[in-house]
Parts: sequence; structure tokens; C-alpha cells
Amino acid sequence: MNNKRKICVVTGSRAIYGLVIRLLTFLKDDKDITLQLVVTGDHLSKRHGLTYKSIEKDGFRITAKVNIGQNDDTDISIIRSIGRGFHGFADTLKKLRPDIVVIPTDRYEYLAPAIAAMILRIPLAHLHGGETTEGAYDEAVRHSLTKMSSLHFVATGAYRKRVVQLGEDPARVFNVGALGVDYIKHMKLVDKSTLEQMLKIKLQNKIMLVTYHPVTLEKAGPGKDFKELLKALDRFKDHQIIFTKPNADTEGRTITRMIDDYASRRSHVASFVSLGQMRYCNLLRFVNVVVGNSSSGIIEAPSFRIPTVNIGDRQKGRIRARSVIDCRQKEKDIVRSIKIALSSKFRKKLKNMKNPYEGKGDAALKILARLKKARLDESCLKKKFFDISFSLR
Repeated sequence: MNNKRKICVVTGSRAIYGLVIRLLTFLKDDKDITLQLVVTGDHLSKRHGLTYKSIEKDGFRITAKVNIGQNDDTDISIIRSIGRGFHGFADTLKKLRPDIVVIPTDRYEYLAPAIAAMILRIPLAHLHGGETTEGAYDEAVRHSLTKMSSLHFVATGAYRKRVVQLGEDPARVFNVGALGVDYIKHMKLVDKSTLEQMLKIKLQNKIMLVTYHPVTLEKAGPGKDFKELLKALDRFKDHQIIFTKPNADTEGRTITRMIDDYASRRSHVASFVSLGQMRYCNLLRFVNVVVGNSSSGIIEAPSFRIPTVNIGDRQKGRIRARSVIDCRQKEKDIVRSIKIALSSKFRKKLKNMKNPYEGKGDAALKILARLKKARLDESCLKKKFFDISFSLR
């Protein structure tokens, strides 16, 4: 009789997979656990590089694929993708019958598996709850996932308080640190020459890494704001500019087309659909500044003591290190902020800076330990709302 605990982890994008890769490794290697790995979202999209193949190359067996058909990036298409997710995850989770489902972060792709698991009476564990991103509908998705989950693994003490403020039992909310920073502490380091071979480009001495996603709660399309960023970048022609393309968000294709057009007419510009966690984090070691509105500029980049120019409201509300410079989505403000970030005066301030998301490098191990011993009976599913006073510690 197999008494191994069946733990199902869902990943829907290259960025999320990069965050959970260490946790997946520990789950795969644990003799008391059967890992069920389900891939969905842009892992299965040709436009986003069919990154499920990278998962298989890393030595993981994919238990199931749930194709939600991300053929377009309009509002209606994304809603329909969520609907297809309900069908796919209903069948998949009914067949797999895991003991617990692990849901990372805040993407819309995770609504379907979370709701399916809840209705099938399968407990949920949620990663990176309690954070805020006021410019994106990820904000509402994240807090919705929190309310459906029984176990919570958060990145800072402040985020733990916020999850408890949402009515979750403090005994089930654990501050483990950020998984992306956990990865950085243990990642395989490669030298510049090896990284160049991996990227198939020659790295210059001055590099800007640019990642920009649509701000999904703003009614205006992303094209106008992104033009402001591109105009600002043209003021720094002495820098090599490396773009990573956006996730499968509303109107992400608009930004992708603009990147392709911009790069095709400039020899100092390169772009990548997907770098993967190892190449991305190693590249951070050689760049001068991170520019855009990605969470990686706020959570991971500070571990390398490099500046981030964070544009607009997509990441508004997240805890920041002093390496992060916030600015408006206007050419003039972006240029000014990049100049500050590149100044020796600003960089000197970052020498002894601590990343607020940095734990002891054991986030994945802490999550593993909790997943192994957590009670997953009916008391886990029937949650009481935990009322608190404002003096909560």
C-alpha cells in the first residue's frame, strides 16, 4: 500500500517555475512524497517558447498538462482561457486526487485549479500571499487565492500580518522568505563567457535589463506608456539593452511587437522570449540597472545590490529595498530615474543594503517540512475567520 503524501504543484509560466524549482526538487527527491507536477498557461504556448520542454530537460516528470488555449491576449480571450481551465483542472484533479495542491503567487491561471481543488475538497497551500500590486488584477486574484487556501507561505513579516488580517489562522501562516531569493542563494554561477554562449550574444560592459508587462487595471492600452519607455531608452545608446518579453497578460502582444520592432532597428538591443531562472539570475550579476515594472526588479534584483527603475503602478504597494527608484510612465521621469540609478553616488548607497525579501536560504526546505506534516483532514478545509485587533504583532 502506498502511503506517500501526494503533493500537486501547479505552474503556469516560466517565471513561476523559476521560483518553485528548488521546492520541486526537494519534493521529487523526498521518499515520503509523490510529486504531481501539472503545467498550464504559457508553458504550453508556442508564442511563449513552449517552456514545458525546459521543465522536462531539468529532469522533472510532468504529470499532467492543462491547456487553457491562450491564443490571444484580449480581455475576453483571457476570460475564456480561465473558463477552459475550469474544465481541464476539474478532470485533472479528479483523476490525480492529490492530498494537497500548491498554488504559487497571483496569476489568473491559478483561479481554475484553486476553485476546482476547493470544490473537490482538496486543501490548498498558497505561496507569496499578502503582497500588493495595485496596478494589476493580480492583486484581487492573490487575495482570492488566500481565502481559498489552508496553508500560507509568505515572503515577509508584513505580508504575514496582511494574510492574518484577511482572516487566516496565524498558526497556518508561515514567513519563509521569498523563493526567488532562496534560489539565488543556491544557484549555479556561470562566468561571463559561459553566459554569453548560453545567450548567444556578446555582453557589453554597460547593460540594461528591461522587463515590462501590461498594467492590467488601466483602461488605456499599454502601447502609449511603453512608447515612453522606448523613447527614454534611446537616450542611453551607450548601453546594451536586453529585453525579456511579457507574460500572457492582457495586450501583452502589443508590447512584444513593439520590442521586436525596436530591436530589429538597433544593433545594441537584444530580446528573449524566455531566459529561464538560471540564465536570468546570472545575467543580473552583470547588468548595471533593471528597468521596467516586473516583480523581479523588486524582489530578486536587490540581492545583487543593483538598482531598479520601477515604472508606473503595476508593482505599487510592494515592500521595496532602497535600490528601487519609482517613477511615472513618462520619458522625462524615466530618463531622470535611470541617470540616478547609474550614478556612482546612488550605487554607493547599495553597498551594504539588505534585501527585505531575503531569508536564510531555506525557504523551500521550510515549505517542504510544513507540507509533509500539516494536518489535511476536515479541520483544514473548514476554516474559521480569524478576527484580529489592530495591535496584532
